Amino acid sequence: MKKPLRIPKFKTEQAEHDFWYNLDLTEHFDAGDFQVVTFPNLKPTSRPISIRLPEYLLNRLKEKANALGVPYQALMKQYIEKGLVLRDSN
Repeated sequence: MKKPLRIPKFKTEQAEHDFWYNLDLTEHFDAGDFQVVTFPNLKPTSRPISIRLPEYLLNRLKEKANALGVPYQALMKQYIEKGLVLRDSN
């Protein structure tokens, strides 16, 4: 650690914003001061959406999910993610 970081009391949110925005942390910390941390219980934020699918497609999805023993919405998310990853790699 180079020099201690003193955080003042802020009178307004704008004053706090300006302090953090203009702060150069390299004046206070060395790379060796940091530790690797993990957040094992952190889950990605999800958001409900509405999507229209042909009924036959939804039925096939539910049958496949049932055969695999997983919820159909979880299987749908896996398929979407897999499609995006494959498309990004091209």
